[in-house]
Amino acid sequence: MFLGLDLGTSSVKALLLAESGAALGEGSAPYSVRAPRPGWAESSPEDWWTAVLEAADAAVDRRGAGVKALGLSGQMHGVVLTDGLGRPLRPAILWADARSGAELAAYRGLDGDLRRRLANPPAVGMAGPSLLWLRDHEPDDYASARWALQPKDWLRMRLTGEVAAEPSDASATLLYDLIADEWSHAAVEALGLRAGLLAALIPSASVAGPLTTEAAGALGLRKGLPVAAGAADTAAAMLGAGLLRPGPVQLTVGTGGQIVTPKEEPDPDPRGRTHLYRAAVPRLWYSMAAIQNAGLALEWVRKVIGVSWEEVYEEAFAVPPGSGGVAFLPYLSGERTPRFDPGARGVWTGLGLDHTRGHLLRAALEGVAFALREGLEALEDLGVTAHELRLAGGGASGPRGSSVEAWRQLLADVLGRPLWLLPDEISAVASARGAALLAGLASGIYPEAKETLSLTPEPERCVQPGRADYETAYGRYLELYPRLYG
Repeated sequence: MFLGLDLGTSSVKALLLAESGAALGEGSAPYSVRAPRPGWAESSPEDWWTAVLEAADAAVDRRGAGVKALGLSGQMHGVVLTDGLGRPLRPAILWADARSGAELAAYRGLDGDLRRRLANPPAVGMAGPSLLWLRDHEPDDYASARWALQPKDWLRMRLTGEVAAEPSDASATLLYDLIADEWSHAAVEALGLRAGLLAALIPSASVAGPLTTEAAGALGLRKGLPVAAGAADTAAAMLGAGLLRPGPVQLTVGTGGQIVTPKEEPDPDPRGRTHLYRAAVPRLWYSMAAIQNAGLALEWVRKVIGVSWEEVYEEAFAVPPGSGGVAFLPYLSGERTPRFDPGARGVWTGLGLDHTRGHLLRAALEGVAFALREGLEALEDLGVTAHELRLAGGGASGPRGSSVEAWRQLLADVLGRPLWLLPDEISAVASARGAALLAGLASGIYPEAKETLSLTPEPERCVQPGRADYETAYGRYLELYPRLYG
């Protein structure tokens, strides 16, 4: 058995996986994302650790003696500033944090070839800009820090006492040379950052260290278990869902939305609208359209209006497609693909006295779907062929006949593509599953990544598009951003 831990934005998920690929146990535990100032997003790493213990206990359920290895995945882009023992000096800055907008100017001043080798458009919330902000606004913490770690790399240090980084997360920091496949020391120097803050790179499926006695006791596992280096959550989800070859395109709907496709060569987007990152396995990359406001925006709408998820679906889908002319721009925390505008904000428009709460809810669902369509179109502009999509993520999971089925149909109609549904037992925990498979690879149970393909069931159900026409509503949506921010 292998234990996979996925350190997400607002909760950790734990998955106990048999060598056959069958899920044996799951657990999850939440923690807070705090906004001490407008535009900030922070979490306490100690809260992560408390949640890890709770989630792992539920997944393992007194079967710790049979666990052979442990693997990790985690939210991308964040910064955990620590001392030499891994103790956090301040709360972690997360991917949704927008404080580093002014620091993006330093990236625009880099040499053109250097920017091309970073292979990603500068964005707030990424580790490089966040480190620049820390250097300039919290110089004491920055000067005393020994390490600047990605969230799951901090967790691994807590488990093993060893510090390391790995390519899939490092490639999303804006401090990594995608062409050379290593830290970009030239960019670090040009930006005036401390190179010594970055940990040495090891492969995602390698053993990063043994589980310490203290961590083993807290988790109910055997001390000395191999702990895999792990991977960024999207890269781990690709492994967990069997995306190891170019061709398939997968849509994941969670806090954010990601549309990804594997690539055999690191080929950056010349227009800077999409991302290019390293996969969790050697000699593989992936292009990604990153939509920051998917479940993040919908959960905000749900809470502000004061309804349950059942009420969201019931009332929204009682309203006809197009939401009676109401449109919603979901940019509550800025947006990435295709805007890369941290200052963009959300809006409902087209409201009249005849509109109800259901119209607001439906417009919110449609607005997120339209944002995903824009992301898909940006990938297609790069030559990506997406005749159909695989659908994953907790935000689109649910059995046939459940209330979420109407949401999946809306997605298929807006995207104009058949959506092949991954089994829920894979879809909702794909990142944790990928983390567990990395544990199997690190421990030598699986000789190489392709051996895991047979463990992942292929999608069986398909949602066909075409039940509703959204072209007019999509046109209204496309007009919003230029009208507000153009």
